[in-house]
Parts: sequence; structure tokens; C-alpha cells
Amino acid sequence: MTGPTSTARARVSKAWDERVLPRLTERVLSTGSIRRVRRSVTGELHGEVAEIGFGSGLNVPWYPESVTRVLAVEPSMAARRLATSRIEASPTQVDFLGLDGQDLPLPDDSVDAVLCTFTLCTIDDPNRALAEVVRVLRPGGAFHFAEHGLAPTEPLASWQNRLNGIEKTVAGGCNLNRRIDDLISGAGMRFDWLHTASLPGPRFSRPWGYVYSGIARTAE
Repeated sequence: MTGPTSTARARVSKAWDERVLPRLTERVLSTGSIRRVRRSVTGELHGEVAEIGFGSGLNVPWYPESVTRVLAVEPSMAARRLATSRIEASPTQVDFLGLDGQDLPLPDDSVDAVLCTFTLCTIDDPNRALAEVVRVLRPGGAFHFAEHGLAPTEPLASWQNRLNGIEKTVAGGCNLNRRIDDLISGAGMRFDWLHTASLPGPRFSRPWGYVYSGIARTAE
């Protein structure tokens, strides 16, 4: 039986996830260094693009003219509302498509590219999501990504592992310690390029600031 205390906690958690977290995430992921990462992974996009974890549309200003349409996957209605002004200001057509990156409502071989930024950390089953990426990409299609994840060196990796449980609780299921490169290559994609680096910032922010970015491609 669910008691008053647990019910109250559930309400607070829901309010946090639906009202506070989208706005907090938008602010945290709008820094100059992260904008530069976004530009680096969106510049070669073209054609019809599925974007997993569209969020509040922080990638929209960086879509190149070669993108004809974006199919946006985003579960948060608050984030979708925050994206409205960016979508309206963009010449690119954006259509919201679904809620779950683990189950894309798209036919096989149907998009030219998939874009995913700061999202694989939160998806419950990233392997399933990446299998969906491979399924919907046309042969030779490109997966453009920027994700924070596990650093290759100690003691930073140890701190990421220690903090991971707290991070998942307060940040909507976000994980600090996923090896993004291993997940992508494990899905059968090969990297056109891969860049890994720690973002600039104070020492206390480093567990959140190790970023993998690049483009990977399916077989032709």
C-alpha cells in the first residue's frame, strides 16, 4: 500500500522531473563550450534527420541548410514548450514524432541521419536505442552524437562511479559512467571521427564534463 509520505514523495519527484529539470537542463547545456560541441556534430547533417532527445531545441540554431526536415523525439512536454521559440525562428521544418528513443516510430532505412546530444546518458537501455538508430538509418547513414560519459583515467572515473547513484536520482536517470564509444561501436557502427575531451570548468564539475563527440556510420 502506498502511504501519504510515499505519495507526497512521488508528487515532488514528478514535479521536479516535469517542471524543474527541463529548465535546469536547458541552462546547464547552454554554455559556450557545449555550444561549440553542438556546432561540431551538426555541421555535416543533411536530408531528413531524426533527433533523439530533442529537449528544448538547443541544436535547432545549428542545423545547416542541407537539413530538409527534423523528426524530433522528446518525452518532456515542458521541454517541447521551451523549444517553441527556437522552432519558430528556424527555417528547418521540425515535427515531433515520438516519446521514446528506444522505440522509434519510423520505418527501416528511412532517415539520412540521426542526431543525439546529451541523451544516451539518460535512456534506460542505450543498446536498444542504438539498435533503433541502426534500424532507421539508410545504408551508410550517419549517427551524429555528443554525450558525456566515463573518463578513461583515474581518479575521475572513480568519482563518476561513486556519484552515479545520486546523479540518477536527481537528474532524471542520467548516468555519468557510460562508455559512449563502446556503446556505439557495439551497435555495429564505425566512426568517421571521434573526439574525447574534458570541458573547461571548475574541478567540481569534471565528473559531468568528459564528452564524447563525433560521427559514426552504418554499413552501406
